[in-house]
Amino acid sequence: MATPSDWPEIATLRTRVFVEEQGVPPEIEQDDADATAVHVLSRDDAGAVVATGRLLLRGDGTASIGRMAADPAVRGRGHGAAVLGELHRQAGSRGVGEIELHAQVSARRFYERAGYAAVGAEYEEAGIAHITMRRSLP
Repeated sequence: MATPSDWPEIATLRTRVFVEEQGVPPEIEQDDADATAVHVLSRDDAGAVVATGRLLLRGDGTASIGRMAADPAVRGRGHGAAVLGELHRQAGSRGVGEIELHAQVSARRFYERAGYAAVGAEYEEAGIAHITMRRSLP
C-alpha cells in the first residue's frame, strides 16, 4: 500500500502514462477521489515506482479500481498483476465483495485473466475505448 510520501512518484507515473502516452486531458487525470482512495504501487529493482492503481470504496460492500498504470518499460513483467492482486487484498480486508472497473479495451484480456467479466457494451472515456468489468471477491 502506498503512503502519502509516495504520491509524487505515483502522480508522475500516471501523468507519463495517461497524459503523455495516451492523451488524457491533464485536468481529468487527477481528481478529488485521489485523497480518499487506497493507492497501491510496485517498484522496480532500482526503487522507482513503475506501476500503480487505486481502490475506491463504496458504502455498499462494493468498490471500484481505477487509474491502473504501468510504465511501458515494465509491461508484461508482472508489476500490473502485483498491483491488481494487492488492490484485491486491500478490498477483501475491508469487506468488499465485488469490484468494478472501467478497463481500456486494450487491457481487457489482462483483467479477464484476473477473473473479471465484461458487463455491457464498449464506450468511450477520455477519448479511449473502455468496457465495464466486474468480479467477486471470496
